[in-house]
Amino acid sequence: MTDMHQRFGTYGAWLNPALGDAPRIGYAPALEELGYQTIWVGIGADPVGDMALLEQMIAATETAMIATAIINMWNDDPRSIARHYHRIVDRHGPRLLLGVGLGHPESRDTYERPYERMANYVDALLHGGVPAEAIVIAALGKKTLTLAGETTLGAHPYLTVPDHTRHARELLGSTAFLAPEHKVVLCQDRDQARKIGRSLVDNPYLGLRNYTDNLLRHGFAQADIDRPGSDRLIDALVAHGSPEAIYAEIDQHLSAGADHVGIQVLSEDPTASPVENFRTLAEHRPTPQ
Repeated sequence: MTDMHQRFGTYGAWLNPALGDAPRIGYAPALEELGYQTIWVGIGADPVGDMALLEQMIAATETAMIATAIINMWNDDPRSIARHYHRIVDRHGPRLLLGVGLGHPESRDTYERPYERMANYVDALLHGGVPAEAIVIAALGKKTLTLAGETTLGAHPYLTVPDHTRHARELLGSTAFLAPEHKVVLCQDRDQARKIGRSLVDNPYLGLRNYTDNLLRHGFAQADIDRPGSDRLIDALVAHGSPEAIYAEIDQHLSAGADHVGIQVLSEDPTASPVENFRTLAEHRPTPQ
């Protein structure tokens, strides 16, 4: 646990692709200076290709871990990813964490044998010389979480609640890295915060069954996940209020067994810089116990 905290920090900065590539390169050194040891880089639906964006973010920072969230296993060949991984770490040191996953079945015409695809993809990365400790899986279900714990550093679940984190820890075992993402809105007006949070949760995530099925398994009813999402669901997935109130919410993941939480800051304009909000959170960061 201590080694995980030293390597990744307790709280990371999760940057949505809607922010744009060039701005995120510029945000990276500011976030590192604010004490975010891990910067999660949302990839979106496009292939990651030669990972030039990740390399530029690594080059712009001194020691921060830059993590992909996520490389889609249907879009990028694992042998190519392994080659580019070695190119980057040979040049900049081992500061690249490969978050990999299956994406969404709704986005593909063919989605056969997804678990086999995942297992083979990870195996190809390992055979390509990528260290297991440089890979995390965007795992939600039992089989993928077990695979993550047995073959990689651990898991990076997205759009989850502490009940899922507790379940994931049991499946991963005590030593695997568990780093859920959690959304936050620095706004004390509950209705406004819910409006901002709902705009992202509803579209696209409540239309994607891997997420909705997982939420149904972890404390929510069909009425909660019916679009645009119940207030109860939005409040559980998007922490809001003061920095202290937000940390009280996201720290429930840590109490449930997470090593780290990737914080995704939401605002009314999804393209607006999140740096000042991350600064406010950093200024109120809890003292490690």
